Amino acid sequence: MELGIRATILVLVWVVLNSGLVDSQRPALVNVGAVFTFESVIGRAARPAIEAALADVNKDTKVLNGTKLNLMMEDANCSVFFGSVVALRMIERQVVAIIGPQSSGIAHMISEVANGLQVPLISYAATDPTLSALQFPYFVRTTLSDSYQMAALADLVEFYEWKEVIVIFTDNDHGRNGVAALEDQLNQRMIKIASKKRLRARFTDNDVMDVLNNTKLLGPRVYIVHSYQDPDLRIFEAAQKLQMMTTNFVWLATDWLATTLDSFTPAQRSALSLLQGVVGLRQHTPESNQKNTFMSRWKEMQRKGLVTTELNSYALQAYDTVWLLAYAIDRFINEAGNFTFSARDRLVDEDKSHFQLGQLKVFNGGADLLKIILQMNFTGLSGQVRFKSGRKVLNRGYDVININDMSIRTVGFWANTSGFSLVPPEDRREESSYTRLNMELRSVTWPGGKTEKPRGWVIANNEKPLRIGVPNRTSFVDFVTEVPPNSHKIEGYCIDVFLEARKLVSYDVPYTFVPFGDGHSNPSYDDLVSKVAGNLFDAAVGDIAIVTNRTKIVDFSQPYVATGLVVVAPVRNLKANAWVFLKPFTWEMWCVTAASFLIIAVVIWLLEHRVNDDFRGPPKRQIVTMLMFSFSTLFKTNQETTRSPLGKMVMVVWLFLLMVVTASYTASLTSILTVQQLSSPITGIDSLVASNLPVGYQVGSFAYGYLSETLHVAPSRLKRLHNPEEYEAALRKGPSNGGVAAIVDELPYVELFLANRTDFGIIGQAFTRAGWGFAFQKDSPLAIDISTAILKLSESGELQEIHDRWFCKKGCPGEHQRKSEPNQLHLISFWGLYLLCGIVTLAALLIFMIKMIRQFAIYKHRELQNATPSDISTTTRCCEVAYNFFDFIDEKEEAIKKMFKECEHHQPQVVVMER
Repeated sequence: MELGIRATILVLVWVVLNSGLVDSQRPALVNVGAVFTFESVIGRAARPAIEAALADVNKDTKVLNGTKLNLMMEDANCSVFFGSVVALRMIERQVVAIIGPQSSGIAHMISEVANGLQVPLISYAATDPTLSALQFPYFVRTTLSDSYQMAALADLVEFYEWKEVIVIFTDNDHGRNGVAALEDQLNQRMIKIASKKRLRARFTDNDVMDVLNNTKLLGPRVYIVHSYQDPDLRIFEAAQKLQMMTTNFVWLATDWLATTLDSFTPAQRSALSLLQGVVGLRQHTPESNQKNTFMSRWKEMQRKGLVTTELNSYALQAYDTVWLLAYAIDRFINEAGNFTFSARDRLVDEDKSHFQLGQLKVFNGGADLLKIILQMNFTGLSGQVRFKSGRKVLNRGYDVININDMSIRTVGFWANTSGFSLVPPEDRREESSYTRLNMELRSVTWPGGKTEKPRGWVIANNEKPLRIGVPNRTSFVDFVTEVPPNSHKIEGYCIDVFLEARKLVSYDVPYTFVPFGDGHSNPSYDDLVSKVAGNLFDAAVGDIAIVTNRTKIVDFSQPYVATGLVVVAPVRNLKANAWVFLKPFTWEMWCVTAASFLIIAVVIWLLEHRVNDDFRGPPKRQIVTMLMFSFSTLFKTNQETTRSPLGKMVMVVWLFLLMVVTASYTASLTSILTVQQLSSPITGIDSLVASNLPVGYQVGSFAYGYLSETLHVAPSRLKRLHNPEEYEAALRKGPSNGGVAAIVDELPYVELFLANRTDFGIIGQAFTRAGWGFAFQKDSPLAIDISTAILKLSESGELQEIHDRWFCKKGCPGEHQRKSEPNQLHLISFWGLYLLCGIVTLAALLIFMIKMIRQFAIYKHRELQNATPSDISTTTRCCEVAYNFFDFIDEKEEAIKKMFKECEHHQPQVVVMER
């Protein structure tokens, strides 16, 4: 029994050991699949490149160490359905990986199956940016995603400062998703796709002609073509027939064009004549000895008839993909041993899959092989093959090519880290950011043979001229109107400005003027601008105010007239008057001012008489000196100077008062001589809004909206007026007779209205600031060019000449502008100054009198002490005391001091009084 157990154990150990030896042996063959369209531009080059790589791998004993790759290729035949079927059939053969698919559509279809069966898909040509690693974890590509290519195209459009493009693409997953990525990139650069033109997968020549004919009606002339379904260049052939390969057209192409051209044999090179001036992208492959050796080998294969096409970048990537898979399989065998597959019950994530997989088996080592593939790093024919985060292959950048004179030349390179440069990406250092300023390309020859950058758009052509809406005004027709009615002949100041500006634009702008309005009243300018925004008009020319709500829907040119809303009201003219110089002050003010001069004259005389010889002498002379001194302070030409401290103090305050009064008088007189006097209580927009008086406005003007919505004037107060005659009649009637108290309108209209009417005037200042400009559709390039032209007209003085030609035949309207006269100056405006001057003057006079009384009292007291009894009078009259006091004040200061000294020494002496 024990012997039997031991025998059984030995048998089991032998089985296990033998099974381990079998598993540890390297497989003789490893099945690998390849799905692509054999007879396609990429497929015709990729197939021999894959076969050459397979031969090289199997011949090199250092790679798989005796194991052979068994490559099974299936033709997708340009069909998503058929390609998906053959891919599933290939998976049934237990392939460990599939090279391909070439088509982005097939990749979308079978990636879900690959996820479930854990079979890596390694594509060298599927560039659809929506094939993400998150959604399709078993999908890997050795080519660049179109997200990079579209960033390069967007940079190219921005580099040449074009603002709108037209995109032509094939209506399939690859085309739609590529254009979506392009639109995202353009939007980041504020560039617009004006139109997306789709072509069905199997389009005809008629389809192309129809699409291109439709785009000729559009303004942009920058075309981007993204279509792998055009190996015969039918799009460009149709464009040439339609004369769309001429000057002003720009044709850009994604890398499908470079791939097609690189695949051309010498016999096919004549087709380059269709592509004069086209600019395209090509996936960059660095120069290397390895690449040059393979290209020589390719030429030898062509000579032997093994290859019918030239080499392109996708063929190089297909060659590198085989080597990538060989290196990964070799490492997988070394680390994990043999390849094993499990039945359906081992399918992972089966609940999430929508496919019926039948008897398909799961590749057990799929996740490990995928991990190894993503860790590979080697240098192949296309450059370094290495994967970054997100399973993106190392970005090698793009060549920028230009077709000229039947040849293809490289005008620069693009990399996502440095933009455009004349240096290949591998020779440049990475930069964190780049701008257009530090990018450069060589000179490009554009369609038509010119090297000057095309404008990239046409605003109109003779077949479809620019439709310009113009307001058909019925009032103030000098600005713009139809003359005569229904003639479609438009005249006016605004039209002349536009026509002169158009002459300065460097290209022809065919146009036709379309009157807007019924011809019976002024049209609504908001409606006119809305028609431009709604594409009924391409532009609008006229007296169009640039206001906020309009700038939100259209683009305006540079203003050619400065304007704003003003208030117009009746005024009364001041007749010529010889006594107008008395108008600045009221009579009360004049009287107080004159009295002030007299008071100052008396006070200064009193303060200076004792100490200043200029204020002494005969009475007549003193009176003249006193008055002349006072009035000469008005002109600051006094010959006499004040000496007493009190006199100087009074003069300081007096001169300050005089300075303020004189300046006010000058300003008031100037205003009276140049302005009119209001005959209504309106003094400006504030008083007009605060009142309940009716207000007139011009029909069609934005004044109604501003008054009602911004200033909140009740609509019931606003009265519609159609022309200057209604303006005048409404103002003359006044608010009490069914008219208006004032009119609110734009300054140019008001100036024209006041040109020959002196009974009305502008009240206050303009209370808004705006301008007149020409309206264009949003992002219209013509708006910028017309603005530049208007600036040139302004700088040269021609803009003013146009204005004078229309409005200054009998004097410019602005010369008739009048403002309201300010009120006369009243005493109440200066009472504070007069009060201050009066207080200082009275204080000085009071101090002087107290000092004099004190000195007089001391003098009399000492005189009585020194007098004999017989000299003392028993009775003293008041009049004598007053007389003696005034005699004392009249004495000079030196004489008073001398009298005090004589009294102190008791030496009576007769003093001769000086008068």
